[in-house]
Amino acid sequence: MNRPNIVWITALILSCFFDFLFWKHNPGISFAIYMILCLVSGFILLGIEGLKPNWKALLLLLPIAFFSAMSFLRQEPMSLLLSYAFTLFLLGVLAITFLGGRWLAYSLSDYVANFFILAGNMIARPLAFIIENRRQQAETGSQGGARRVWTILRGVLIAIPILAIFTALLASADLIFAQRLDNLIALFRLEKLPEYIFRGVYILIGAYLLVGVFLYAAARSRDEKLIGEGKPLVPAFLGFTESAIVLGSVVLLFAVFVVIQFQYFFGGQANIHIDGYTYAEYARRGFGELVAVAFFSLLLYLGLSAIVKRETPGQRWGFSGLGIGMVALVGIILVSAFQRLLLYEAAYGFSRLRTYTHVFVIWLGLLLAVVVVLEIMRRERIFAAAALLAAIGFAVTLSLLNVDAFIVRQNVARAVQGKELDVAYLASLSTDATPAMAAAYQSPSLPAGTRYSVGASLACIQAGAPSRQDTSWQSFQFSRLLDERTLQAVEKDLEGYQIVDDDWPVKVITPQGQEYECWGNGMGD
Repeated sequence: MNRPNIVWITALILSCFFDFLFWKHNPGISFAIYMILCLVSGFILLGIEGLKPNWKALLLLLPIAFFSAMSFLRQEPMSLLLSYAFTLFLLGVLAITFLGGRWLAYSLSDYVANFFILAGNMIARPLAFIIENRRQQAETGSQGGARRVWTILRGVLIAIPILAIFTALLASADLIFAQRLDNLIALFRLEKLPEYIFRGVYILIGAYLLVGVFLYAAARSRDEKLIGEGKPLVPAFLGFTESAIVLGSVVLLFAVFVVIQFQYFFGGQANIHIDGYTYAEYARRGFGELVAVAFFSLLLYLGLSAIVKRETPGQRWGFSGLGIGMVALVGIILVSAFQRLLLYEAAYGFSRLRTYTHVFVIWLGLLLAVVVVLEIMRRERIFAAAALLAAIGFAVTLSLLNVDAFIVRQNVARAVQGKELDVAYLASLSTDATPAMAAAYQSPSLPAGTRYSVGASLACIQAGAPSRQDTSWQSFQFSRLLDERTLQAVEKDLEGYQIVDDDWPVKVITPQGQEYECWGNGMGD
C-alpha cells in the first residue's frame, strides 16, 4: 500500500472503537456496528489504492449483514454463537478472496490453507510493511513524516497551558462543568494505571492485526491458483478393488440395518415396546449414533473419492454407483434417526438441543442429496462450497425459526393436548421466548389450565427481569427490548401470581393455588 500512515491510523482508530464498544459491555448492537466499521474502512482503504473487489466476493456481504443483524435481534445462545462465528468466518473469507472472488471454487484444502496463511500474514506482514516503508524513506531521504510529528508535538505543547487557563475559568463559572471535569480527572487515577496499560496494549495489538488483514486483502487475495486445481493435492494411490471392498461391505451392512428398520417406519409407537424399550431408551440410544453414522459415512466417501484410482470408465462408474448407493442408504438411516427424534419430541416435548438436531438432520440430508448430484456430474470439488452453504443454511434457519419462541409454541400446543408443560424450562429460556409466551397466555382459545401454567412461566420471568437488564447502549438487544415491553403489557394480568423466594428453588403460586418451581434443571436433551 502506498499510504502507510492512513493504513495505520485507520487500524488504530478501529482498535480504539473496539475498546469503546466492548470494554466492560456485553456484546449487543456494538458487534454489528464494529463489523460495519471494519468493512467500510477496509473498502475505503483498498479503494484509495485502486483495488476493487470481485463481484463474487461482494456476495458474501449479504450473509455477513444477516448474521451481524442477528447478533442483536436474537439472544438464544446457539443462534448468537453462530451469528458471531459466521460473521467473523465470512469476513475472513472476504479478506482472502477480495480480489479473486473464487470462494465458491475453493476446496476444503483451500479454506484451511488460506486461513492459516491469513493468520500468518496478520502476524508477519505488518512488520515487513514497516521495514519496507523505512527502507523506502531511507532511499528517498524523505523525513516528512518525522517533521510532521514534531510540528504536531509543538502545537500540543503550546495549546496545553492555554487550555488549562480557560478550563480553570470555565470550571469556576459553572458547577456542573466543574463536576464533569472532576469526573474526567478521576479517570486518570494512579490505581487505574494497570487497566490503562492493559487496554493500551490490546488496542495496539488489535491495530497491528487489522493492518495485517488489510495488507493481505490488498496483495494476496487474487486466487490465481487453487490447491489441487489441475493436479490433485494428494495423488490417488488406493486401488479400485480395495475401495470397492470397503464401500461394498459398508453398503451391505447399511442395507441390512435399513431392512430391520422398516418395521419402525411403519409400526410407529407400538413397535418401540416390542423389546421393552421406553421412548427415552429407544430415541436417545439410537439418535446420536445414527447421526454419527451419517456424518462419518460422508467423510469416508469423500476420503476415498480423493485417494482411489479410477483408471477406466467401468471403475469410475463402479465407484460412483457404490458411493451413491451408500449415500442413499445413509439417507434412509437419517430418516430413521429423524423418526426417533419425532417420537421423542412427541413424548417429552421440545428443548433447544432437540430443536438444533431437528434442523441439523434436515440440512445434513440436503447435503447428502447434493453429494449424489455432484458425484453424477463429476463436480466433487464443489463439495466445500455446498458444505459451507449448508452450514450457513443451518445457522440462518435457526435464526429465522427463533428457537426459543418455537419451543414455547410447540410445548404449549402439546399442553393443550393434555401433556405436561415444563414451567421451569420455559422460564429459563432467553428473552426471545417472552413474546411467544405472552401471545399464548393472552390467547382466548387457550384452555384455562394451560393458561395458568404459561402465566406461571411469565411470572417467573418477570421476577427475574432485573437480572436480565443491561442498560448500556453498546449492549442493546432488540430481543431484550421486546421482552421488557411484553412484560409491561402483561404486568396487570400477572398480579394474581405469587413469587416465593424464601428458599431455593424460587417458586411461583398461581391464582388457583398450583405451585411450580421457577428455575429447575430444565429438560436436558
